[in-house]
Amino acid sequence: MNEIISGEKILVTGGAGFIGSNLCEVLLDSNNTVVCLDNFATGKQENIAPFLKHPKFSFIQGDIRNLEDCLLATKNVDYVLHQAALGSVPRSIKNPITTNEVNISGFLNMLVASRDHHIKRFVYAASSSTYGDSQALPKVEENIGKPLSPYAVTKLVNELYADVFFKTYGLETIGLRYFNVFGKRQDPNGAYAAVIPKFVKQFMQLESPIINGDGTFSRDFTYIDNVVQANLKSLVASSTSVNNVYNIAFGDRNTLNDLVVYLKEYLAIYKPSIEKVPVIYGSERVGDIPHSHASIQKAKKYLNYQPEFSLQKGLQEAVDWYWKNL
Repeated sequence: MNEIISGEKILVTGGAGFIGSNLCEVLLDSNNTVVCLDNFATGKQENIAPFLKHPKFSFIQGDIRNLEDCLLATKNVDYVLHQAALGSVPRSIKNPITTNEVNISGFLNMLVASRDHHIKRFVYAASSSTYGDSQALPKVEENIGKPLSPYAVTKLVNELYADVFFKTYGLETIGLRYFNVFGKRQDPNGAYAAVIPKFVKQFMQLESPIINGDGTFSRDFTYIDNVVQANLKSLVASSTSVNNVYNIAFGDRNTLNDLVVYLKEYLAIYKPSIEKVPVIYGSERVGDIPHSHASIQKAKKYLNYQPEFSLQKGLQEAVDWYWKNL
C-alpha cells in the first residue's frame, strides 16, 4: 500500500466498529497517533481491545449526536476519518428518526467540530445507496437517482453538507461511497448483520441461509483492505481531489448466487459437509437496489486508488478469519 500517512494525529469516529477498527489498526502500524470515538451502539469493545495499551492510541466513549463529544474528540487532531453512522437499510426503514439523528445531526456536529478545530481534511464514509433508483451500470459518481430508503437519504444529505462546508468554510472534505464492504471484524450477529458474515456463520453451523429474492441481485462486494487503502490515500491526495465523492469498490459485480457458490467452496476446505447445505429463497427486501456495480475510474485518477482484493480473494481472507475467530 503506497502513500501511507505517518506521524499525524488522526481521529477515527466509529473506531470500534468493523471498518473503523481496521483503520485504527493500520494507522497505528504506520506510526500515527489515533483517537477513537465510539458509543458502542454498533461497535464492539473487543475490536479495539488490542489497541488499548498502545502508547499512541486513546479512546473516547462518546456520541456524535453530542456536539461536546465531537469537540473533545477533534481537539488537537490533524485529520478526521468519519466512519460513525447507523448503517442498514432495513434498520432505517424500521427507525428513520434515530437513523436521521445519528447520520445527519451527528454528521453535522462532526463537521462543525472539525471546522472549529481547523482540521486539515475530513474524510467520511458515504454510501452506494445514494444511487437510489438509478438503473445505469456501472455507477458513475455524477449520475445518481432518488433515494430508496431513509438511510440513503441521510447519506445523500451528508454529501450536500460536506460540499457546503467546503464552499462556505474551506473545510477540505472527501466522501467515499462504499460498496458492500466485508472482511474481518464484521459482525455476523443481529437482525441487521451484513450478508457475508451472516451467511458464513450459518454455513459454519450447517444452517441454510435465506437469500432475499431469487439470488440474481448483484453487488460490487468490496474487501475491507481496499476500503482502508482508499481512506489512507484520501488523507494524502492532492488538493485537487477535495470537495468530491468517490466510488470505493473493486469495480466488478457478483450475484448472491455467485456469492453462495464461493462461500461453500472456501468453507468446505475446513468442513466438507458445508458443500451440501441447501439455500432458502425468500421475498425481496423493501428498499433493496437490484444491481450495484461501481466505476472506480475517478478514484483511480484522483486518489491513486488501486484495489488489490477481488471478491474471491477477499472471501478467502475473510473465511479464514471467521473460522479462527467465531
